[in-house]
Amino acid sequence: MRATLDEITLAESETTEMVEGSHTFPPESIDRTRFEESGTHTTCPWKGVASYYHVWADNGLVRDAAWYYPVPKPEAAKIASHVAFYANKVRIGE
Repeated sequence: MRATLDEITLAESETTEMVEGSHTFPPESIDRTRFEESGTHTTCPWKGVASYYHVWADNGLVRDAAWYYPVPKPEAAKIASHVAFYANKVRIGE
């Protein structure tokens, strides 16, 4: 699977985890040069506290385009630090 924005590959992996209809990419599969920590945090009742990334594209910064769970609850342990993207901001496909 590949996550792209403005024809730029943000993440690519053969081993994503599906969670609630979203592909989550292993942390080593993302292009860290395109990511910037966001101050945004949200809470999911079963996954825990999510942290967000802004993503740099050729046209500028896309705010809170991706999120991850640095320390998820035990039920979501398999997605620790995996990165997911908003489908309306980033294209996910093969």
